[in-house]
Amino acid sequence: MMETEKEIIKVLFLCTGNACRSQMAEGWTRHLQGQWIDARSAGVEPHGVDPRAVTAMAEAGVDISGQQSKHLDTLEGMEFDYVITLCGNAQQSCPVFPAKTRVMHAGFDDPPALAKGVPSEEEAMSHYRRVRDEIREFVEKLPQHLTEQ
Repeated sequence: MMETEKEIIKVLFLCTGNACRSQMAEGWTRHLQGQWIDARSAGVEPHGVDPRAVTAMAEAGVDISGQQSKHLDTLEGMEFDYVITLCGNAQQSCPVFPAKTRVMHAGFDDPPALAKGVPSEEEAMSHYRRVRDEIREFVEKLPQHLTEQ
């Protein structure tokens, strides 16, 4: 139903650091749904784009190396149709948006936290790859998720 509409839907992916999960979600959405979704991402405490997230996405054929970690405040004045929180902290600290904006939560594990202290880079990357693939599956079904709201 929504896929045939001509109007572009504006979606903001919100996470704590805007370093990994929200960057991946923005990249996947632009790559897979860019014809009908204008995707942005931001964080409540931006940390810079995680180099491992860039690597994991590049392995899947999506370049997010040009994306920047942004604070939510930098998007002030922009209107979004949907705000999707990707972590519990962002869900808890999500500010109030205009009434027309629908806020939903889609939680994913935090690859940097899972990779902390692992014995090898390959094991660290395995967490990034798993979450990358889970986010891709979510984005592939994004039209369905949005119509369920």
